[in-house]
Parts: sequence; structure tokens; C-alpha cells
Amino acid sequence: DYVVVKMIPDNRLPPRHLHSVHTGKTFAVIKWESPYDSPDQDMLYAVAVKDLVRKTDKIYKVKTRNSTVEYTIKKLEPGGKYHVIVQLGNMSKESSMKINAVPLSAPDALKVITENDHILLFWKSLALKESNFNESRGYEIHMFDSLMNISAYLGNTTENFFKVSNLKIGHNYSFTVRASCLYSGQMCGEPATLLYDELGTGEDSSASQTSRTTDVAAIVVPVLFLLLVTLGIGFVVLYMRHRRLQNSFTAFANSHYSSRLGSAIFSSGDDLGDEDDEAPMITGFSDDVPMVIA
Repeated sequence: DYVVVKMIPDNRLPPRHLHSVHTGKTFAVIKWESPYDSPDQDMLYAVAVKDLVRKTDKIYKVKTRNSTVEYTIKKLEPGGKYHVIVQLGNMSKESSMKINAVPLSAPDALKVITENDHILLFWKSLALKESNFNESRGYEIHMFDSLMNISAYLGNTTENFFKVSNLKIGHNYSFTVRASCLYSGQMCGEPATLLYDELGTGEDSSASQTSRTTDVAAIVVPVLFLLLVTLGIGFVVLYMRHRRLQNSFTAFANSHYSSRLGSAIFSSGDDLGDEDDEAPMITGFSDDVPMVIA
């Protein structure tokens, strides 16, 4: 025997398994499950988004019968912090979570140009790659002196360059440039960092390293080219000498060729000399032969 029991749904339960699926600069995708399995009717959810920086609230309504609900929260501020609350429309128990929006990217191509008594920082505009950035927001520049272990805020600018003066000789500096922070130093962009060594020559460490690399390349490349040219000339000289020796040997062999024997005849060094050497040598006189003296 068996019996089927159907439980009465409890609409006072909170949504289950609330979590973030994906977070961007201006949106966030959240997901949750219904308070109980297989709802038999549409369920109305209230999604409250609290801006923890601006101290504002927004409420969105979601009506669905699905057991799993996915919702996209739009119009977020890059780098913002939010508290999300999801509950049924009858103000039942709630589920909550926090979301941090992705901040704006760091400025690209941060570099330094050294002048007589100051330096100039340059970077590319964030508006080139960030559609949510307005140049009127500007950039803020910070500096860190590693020798003195001191950080300093240098200022804000709406331009793509900034002048820095009164640098001390022998000190190492780190400069950071980022989109200006909003609302009491929050909602800041990602910083771009540049290391700079003030050694009295006014050279940036990264720039000097790049210049040193360029100088080394300027020296090594011509040397390698000269070596290759020298090796090429050496191979050509050796080849010409080889050809000359081969031609000389061929001419010498042809001059000593015997058509009767069908081969070339060479004499050793011992055979060289006057033709009189080929005459028989006088070894002595016999006692039977009288000596006649004229």
C-alpha cells in the first residue's frame, strides 16, 4: 500500500542558492532558485539593489514560474559596490549577496619625458577603449618615494599628460595614473604604474632600460653583419684559392701526361737535378787493366 502526500507550499521561505553568475563594469547576472520545487503558479520576486557608495536603492520585479531564475542587473557604476536582496513579493524571508562591479581599465602607454628641471607623464586616453569613461571625469596621479617610503597625491587633470617637478636626485619613484575616484575616494579606476629612477640624468628606468636595449641592439646588429660579411668574403677567397689550386694542379698533371702509358708521370725530389746524375758511377779500377797516363 502507498499514499501520495502533497505538501502545502510555504511562501514565507526565502529564495535558495542566490549567487552571481557574471559581473561586468555596468551589469551583473545573478541566479537563484525558487523557495520550493516545481511552482504551480507564477511567482513574483522583488530584487532590491542597494548602492553602498551612493547610498541609493532600486527595486526590480521579476515574475516567473521557473524553478531556476536568472536575472541581469543593469546600469551599474564601474567599480561600484552593491548589496542585492531577493525575496518574494509578499515580503517573505530574503536572500542577499554583495556585488563589486569591475572598475575601469588602467590607462595605456604610460611613459615619461625628461626635461631640464621636471618630467612629463604621458598616457593614452581611456575614452579610446572605455565607452563608459568621460574625459571630464579626469585622471588622478599618485607618487611613491621608495627611498623615503612616502606616498603623495600629486593632483588631478583632464588632460593626457601631467608635469612633475622637485624630484630629488638619487631617489626612486613610482607614479600611478588612474581614472579619478568618485564619491569620497571610491569607484576608482585601475592604476597604471611607471617606475622612475632620478639619478641626476633624468632618465626613466623603463625608458633607460629600453634605450640600453636599443643601444646594445645598435652595437650587436652591425657587429653580426660585419662577421657575416667577413665570413662570406673568407668563403669566397677560400673558394677562389681552391679553384686556382685545382686549375694549377690540372694544368701540371696535363703537362706530365703520357699518352703512351695513359697516366701522368711525376718524379720525386731525389730524381731532380742535372742529367749527368743519370750516368753510371765509377766505382773503381780492376787490377787487370793497365793504367795509361798520357
